[in-house]
Amino acid sequence: MKFVFFVHSAVSDWNHGNAHFVRGLMSALARGGHEVVSYEPRGAWSVENLLRDYGVGAIVDFARAYPEIEVRSFDPASASLSGDLAEAVRGADVVLVHEWNDPHVVNAIPAAVHAAGGIALFHDTHHRPWSQPEAIARFDLAAYDGVLAFGDVLTDIYRDRFSVERAWTFHEAADHIRFRPLDVEKTQDVAWIGNWGDEERTQELRDYWLGAAKRFPELKWIAHGVRYPEYALAELAEAGVEFRGWAPSLRVPEVFSRSRVTLHVPRRAYVDALRGIPTIRVFEALACGIPLVSAPWLDSEGLFRPGDYVSVDSPNAMAEALHRLATDEDARMRQAERGLETILARHTCEHRAAQLLGIVDELGAAGGAGNREWGIGNRDGLTAGETASEAACT
Repeated sequence: MKFVFFVHSAVSDWNHGNAHFVRGLMSALARGGHEVVSYEPRGAWSVENLLRDYGVGAIVDFARAYPEIEVRSFDPASASLSGDLAEAVRGADVVLVHEWNDPHVVNAIPAAVHAAGGIALFHDTHHRPWSQPEAIARFDLAAYDGVLAFGDVLTDIYRDRFSVERAWTFHEAADHIRFRPLDVEKTQDVAWIGNWGDEERTQELRDYWLGAAKRFPELKWIAHGVRYPEYALAELAEAGVEFRGWAPSLRVPEVFSRSRVTLHVPRRAYVDALRGIPTIRVFEALACGIPLVSAPWLDSEGLFRPGDYVSVDSPNAMAEALHRLATDEDARMRQAERGLETILARHTCEHRAAQLLGIVDELGAAGGAGNREWGIGNRDGLTAGETASEAACT
């Protein structure tokens, strides 16, 4: 099959966590024998910031690490956009359009896809259906064959608020080919990889992260990320946290592997209204074989087993858990092994690729694109008669 993706960017993950999973999904499909092409708009915000701050090196590294992904660009402001999009989707069996695209691009694609005999899917890995419904209302979702949303809460919103008949929960996952444990020396105790952000969790970062660093100054604390204002950098320095700037996605496995423990501090939206949706870092950290300690977050969808990560209910408990795992090697190894086991069993990009193919099967059987047979390499032990989408829900 031929898959065509329209994303904000595949080549840049500067402040663009969506790229992590989308890259992994495309790579898994390619390993399964499918043709994969990724389109991104010229002048994408993430790419422009990456080039401004770090140059072209990270883009070259991406091309070397993902040779199986063919990346092309298009001009969303082109007078010939309709023709350009029609050419882009020609011969495509399935086209996935990410929600971080301009509405006029999103709305122009389905007609071109259907004219070519393919399936068009809208893909959402953000919280705008809840936080900015007026932005999602600008998309012609009825023109799509279905919506993939990365959590049950959002799936329900698409069905109830936007009258989407065919919507599936399609969680992110770890690209376990790249995100894996590395046999390197431990040189730091507690690693944080994340952005300071837009005041969505500022006090939580102070309480659960910087407070713990101040309590245990004998540990080595490091941080990677972007968009840290001067006051935040000053607070990190005061807490004894060494700030090391942006870490490209491809460097994250080494950062985790050189660290003894990491922590997860979810943004408030994912604690209050969007429970059950972990960030990509949870999947990636566990895939790298590092123990993870999470500030309050409810795994309402049962993605993980109890004990895959340490869940705490207070800043004091966070500090104690981080110190214990940083100083107790046996506990650290047991914790890391359990989390990695669950990722490999349930949450790799291979699992999501298999689920996607199951969804395509369902749409084909319903007449969305003819009743065709699709396939992907190893479907990770599906039983006879079990579809990939059914298995992903168990």
